[in-house]
Amino acid sequence: MQEVVDRLTASDPAADVARTLLLPYLNHAATMYESGYATSADIDASMRFGCGYPIGPLALVDAIGAGTVASGLEKLYAETGDELHQPAAVLTTQAAEGTTFASAAGADGVAAPQLRHEIRRVGVVGTGTMASGIVEVFAKAGYDVTFVGRGDDKVAGVVAAITKSLDRAVARGKLDEQGRADVLGRLTGATEREALADADIIVEAIAEDLAVKLALFSDLDRIAKPGAILATTTSSLSINACAAATSRPQDVIGMHFFNPAAIMRLVEVVTADDTSVEVDETVRALCLATGKHPVSCGDRAGFIVNALLFPYLNDAVRLHESGDVSLDEIDEALKATGLPMGPFQLLDVVGNDVSLAIQQSLVETFGHAGWQPAPTLERLVAEGRLGRKTGEGFHTY
Repeated sequence: MQEVVDRLTASDPAADVARTLLLPYLNHAATMYESGYATSADIDASMRFGCGYPIGPLALVDAIGAGTVASGLEKLYAETGDELHQPAAVLTTQAAEGTTFASAAGADGVAAPQLRHEIRRVGVVGTGTMASGIVEVFAKAGYDVTFVGRGDDKVAGVVAAITKSLDRAVARGKLDEQGRADVLGRLTGATEREALADADIIVEAIAEDLAVKLALFSDLDRIAKPGAILATTTSSLSINACAAATSRPQDVIGMHFFNPAAIMRLVEVVTADDTSVEVDETVRALCLATGKHPVSCGDRAGFIVNALLFPYLNDAVRLHESGDVSLDEIDEALKATGLPMGPFQLLDVVGNDVSLAIQQSLVETFGHAGWQPAPTLERLVAEGRLGRKTGEGFHTY
């Protein structure tokens, strides 16, 4: 952590680049906390477990000092006039009072969530990479899992993907042959959704298309037994809309797994307006039972991770557009702060089309002019240069 602080307080061009991009990110995290949308612990855990960052943004503010962060933002605001660079009130208050996010949180003392609904069988809709990973997560944790695909070949593909993953675990000595057999024995594939009738929770991981999801939730409402929890893995669509497609909105919730689901620890647990407290607590407890780290937030564009990550990535594109710093210089400056990838490397991994869509949804929700998608990002998407998946994006592969 000290290396991160040292880089952000150093006096050299690379540190200037890092501060230009990270100070607004820290400010945004402080604003998110100040609004009551998420706790400081959940904000920090989201960026650590969801993005692989060495330290969460609010813990980093504490390490640098709220006064230093606020002063840096005031300087940036004087240069840009961007309202997003005005220090959040909580930063100026902490600077004046000598308090921190850690001291505001106080002693933990929060009781661990409990399973308020009995969970024995898990249902999963979908057969793609995310769905296969989710099936593997629950089966490894000891749950019987029924998963539904559109055809026998899709169902077989899930079993093949999980078998390959388990074989790698056996080869590395992390699983024995009996454990492998036990996991595979918990899987039941089906091509009809009616097979989900006895599931205690059904997690959908199908296409990010609201119309498709609404039709699915309406059908799951018909099929699922009373009291079954209906969860969506959406990263960008409305949980409330999915809930409204059912007669049981109290049982609908978001479970945003991160890819690859079998490896990434974070799950954003997203409550809709009518989600019951028992369902919320049960899902958080279920995440812990599967070895995941749940964070809580409400139904709002970007949730925690995307809302903090993508404005930072967009700012990086705008900084490059200014003509003062190259792509590689920006990537290397940010990696020097301990981030696993530079912003342009990450954009190419995520997909520039995905990044553009998320940025557009954030602007639609929050209306910040400073978050308008960078022209270069729009141009690359229009040209089909989407990143690694097309062989060319900001970099060429």
